[in-house]
Amino acid sequence: MSASPDATWLQACRAAALLALDPAGTGVVLRARPGPVREAWLDRLRALLPASAPVTRLPAGIADDALLGGLDLPATLRTGRPVAQAGLLARSDGGVVLVPMAERLAPGTAARIAQGLDAGAVEVARDGVATRCPARFGLVLLDEGEGDDEAVPAGLADRIALHLDLDAVPVGALTAALPLRDLAAARAADPDTPPDASETLCALATRLGIASLRAPLLALRVARLHAALEGRAAVGEADLAAAAALVLAPRARAWPQEEEQDERTGEDAPPADEAEGDDNRHEGRQEGEDRLLAAVEASLPPGLLARLLAGDGPRIRSAGAGRAGAVAAAPRGRPVGARPGDPRRGRLALIETLRAAAPWQRLRRGDGEARLRITADDLRIRRLVQRRETTTIFAVDASGSAALERLAEAKGAVEQLLAECYVRRDRVALVAFRGRGADLLLVPTRSLVRAKRALAALPGGGGTPLACGIEAAARLAATERRGGRSPVVLLLTDGRANIDRAGRPGRAQAGADALAAARALAAEGTRALVIDTAARPQDSARALAAAMRARYLALPQADAARLARAVREAAPAA
Repeated sequence: MSASPDATWLQACRAAALLALDPAGTGVVLRARPGPVREAWLDRLRALLPASAPVTRLPAGIADDALLGGLDLPATLRTGRPVAQAGLLARSDGGVVLVPMAERLAPGTAARIAQGLDAGAVEVARDGVATRCPARFGLVLLDEGEGDDEAVPAGLADRIALHLDLDAVPVGALTAALPLRDLAAARAADPDTPPDASETLCALATRLGIASLRAPLLALRVARLHAALEGRAAVGEADLAAAAALVLAPRARAWPQEEEQDERTGEDAPPADEAEGDDNRHEGRQEGEDRLLAAVEASLPPGLLARLLAGDGPRIRSAGAGRAGAVAAAPRGRPVGARPGDPRRGRLALIETLRAAAPWQRLRRGDGEARLRITADDLRIRRLVQRRETTTIFAVDASGSAALERLAEAKGAVEQLLAECYVRRDRVALVAFRGRGADLLLVPTRSLVRAKRALAALPGGGGTPLACGIEAAARLAATERRGGRSPVVLLLTDGRANIDRAGRPGRAQAGADALAAARALAAEGTRALVIDTAARPQDSARALAAAMRARYLALPQADAARLARAVREAAPAA
């Protein structure tokens, strides 16, 4: 059983009311694409928030001084002394911060927002100012990611109580909306909490395979808010059920297969009357957990229960972990700050220059002097970078020699490398060469499932057209480079070529063609890694790595950790 679209929308409306009651204590991860459903939910949230609560949209690529605060340059120049200016988080105190495309949030920005959520304040100590501003804000993370390999940063998602998925809600379901409520009385309420409520939620989280310690705490907070919303003086089972559906259900990683038994280990048996009382309390608590579990089941998205029962629950996605692409200093690109320097060797950062000079004006100016005095030490130039995605191209030797000896082991190594690329959010592609040529089995993609499926279907046997495989990888690398991405080639082979570039057999010509293709790849500046898949390290593979200017790694000596480290080192530096 799973939630219908109408029920999902009603649950989302209830979540909007709970968020409006306590923005800083809840927050929402809203998975929904731009459209009328998402806008209807956001409009409903704005209508429920107090008139004094600001709703601020986080700009993409926001700088630290705009996010956290810093020097108020006009006021500093006017007064001749450092004057602090509040950042976006401090200005959002008591309100809500909307984060569009939260799956693309920079790791540093996500970390600073998480710190603000934990502390309820923002501290700034730079540019001659030192301030601490209250910043108790609610966070609405708009997740517009495609598939499981794009998601909001895990550190923020874990701190957010309510997780909603409105992708399957049609526009027609909006007519089933709950009536808007006056939440003033609910904000002033303080419902009592039963002593065993936290224990029940913790036990339910354990049964659902939820490892986060924040989840049951957030669920308890939501249960209290739900009781206040319904006008109850104490938290009841209906409130716990609503909290379990909104907080625990989206985080479920498993589903109980059978009833758990309460076993006493290492304890003396209590007296009979105490044991009977404990049994009754345990049975009552177990029945309560089962009813909450039924509420969770009714709120699961379609198809999720079947995956949980099969042990294939939602992946714990860690967007933003590792490098998201190569970052190169460039004369053009996105500004990422400023540094001291000569404007003749870069672009003058005027605001940063004035900010550096402003605190010293009172000391530099003479009596009655109004002009601004700037020294060479104040000059700042812009730091510009161009961030590019990384595409990891796997070129796999599927020839007869590799198939007979190490193709199975090579596939296992590639799976480990694919997982490493997935963590870094690289695009991956798969080129296989065998017989008389090379085939592109997988175009560049971020889908780990598609990559593993293409790898599993990789056939083996035939000759070793090594030059064709390297040239196919080089052509794909050139295409990715033209698209603004940074390619890196991972070549898995024993290096023993026996088919030349024209498809004719012959080891001498095939080896020469392979070395020529390797040198051409190196001349293009493509980073590469050669993994020797032979049972024993081969001189031919070493020579190929040298011609390619690539690192050489022998598969028999490469464990998973060493392979992952080698891929990170071969990838363009972030």
